[in-house]
Amino acid sequence: MTATDAPGVPAAARPDGHTDALERRRLALSFGYFGLLLASYYMVRPLRDALGAGSGAATIKYLATAVFGAMLLLVPLFGWLVARVRRSLLLPLSYAFFASNLVVFGLLLRMNPEDPWVARAFYVWTTVFNLFVVSMFWSFMAEIWSEPQGRRLFGIIAAGGSLGGLAGPLLTRSLAATAGASGIALLAALLLAATVPLIVLLSRTVAAGPAPGPSVGPAIATGAPPRLDEPVGGAILAGLTRLARSPFLLGIAALVALGSLLGMIVYIEMARLAAASFATAATRAAFYARRDLWVNGASLALQFLVVGRLAGRFGVRAALTASALVAGAAFLGLGMAPALAGLVAANVALRTTEFGIAKPARDMLYTVVDAETKYKVKSLVDTVVYRASDMLASWLHGALVAAGLGLAGLAAVGAAAAAALGAIAFAVGSGYRRRGGA
Repeated sequence: MTATDAPGVPAAARPDGHTDALERRRLALSFGYFGLLLASYYMVRPLRDALGAGSGAATIKYLATAVFGAMLLLVPLFGWLVARVRRSLLLPLSYAFFASNLVVFGLLLRMNPEDPWVARAFYVWTTVFNLFVVSMFWSFMAEIWSEPQGRRLFGIIAAGGSLGGLAGPLLTRSLAATAGASGIALLAALLLAATVPLIVLLSRTVAAGPAPGPSVGPAIATGAPPRLDEPVGGAILAGLTRLARSPFLLGIAALVALGSLLGMIVYIEMARLAAASFATAATRAAFYARRDLWVNGASLALQFLVVGRLAGRFGVRAALTASALVAGAAFLGLGMAPALAGLVAANVALRTTEFGIAKPARDMLYTVVDAETKYKVKSLVDTVVYRASDMLASWLHGALVAAGLGLAGLAAVGAAAAAALGAIAFAVGSGYRRRGGA
């Protein structure tokens, strides 16, 4: 029995005020929007990783530090824009801006394909770009969908991103030898620009339709429709003060930080092996594209078949805790098989679970907070906290390797971090339930 088959509820309307037709339209636009966004990103991600690996695994900690510095400069600017520019204008303009940046990089890579500074700038820019555009996407989703809808539909919306994540590496893999880095960047710019009309159409459906549903939790005052034609308002650094005062939000930040630590350990080891195994940026890009195909294919299956049912039946707490358990198992397996095959398996397991379960579940947490928190705190956590964690994790990795830890020792550190991740995931999931989530 579906939600619209319940006795006494007309098939054309849901209890939260949405018609099936309106929900399907918004879902299709959200699905397509995220698909194009991640297709664009996953075209340039293998290129970014290839250029980063070409600079040497030892330089990644410096690049991570540069990314963190860029985030410190950009997050206050983003807070200023969110406070003063209406979201119906801010989102499409932001995506158009990033698409124009990709065009510039495409031209630079054509003129200077071997320039190490262009490669480093592209690495930093791609990392910053990904965090901002994906964070803005999920902030928007958390605003236009209610908490029950989020649990029911966020997995499907995330699956749109995984489809894009499959298309992007396929395009990069097929174009790497012929179009080169420049052609990949220019096509990615075109795909990113195609998200702009979808954002405009989605904003119009929100303005024309009912509220996203009854409000839940003490953080939201009413069930009024989101006012996309108005700025969020508030102080520029309100995200920082709200984060510091809320154990629930600090818990979300801790989930992101520990997940970053786990991912960075594996990422640097993969970069080291890729640099030793593949001589050119094109061959390294093809290797990373194949890795992304495996990850995004498995993530797609989890998003369509698992995360919605898991969160809907057992709650977001179960989804968050399950992803931490998988991470712990991946590092235990790596400790028992500390070789290339074990590292690749751990990398795929971590990234698949992150994108297939953990990320959609974390984004569901923001459906029980207000609009200012959705945009300002979420962007702070997804950018500054995430990249500060990457920076610290990269330097910690260097210190552990310098102290004599091999792959097995790093796996033990990862397993301990995964255990802490599971405990925090359970606590944050409990806080979500207290705020009105399921």
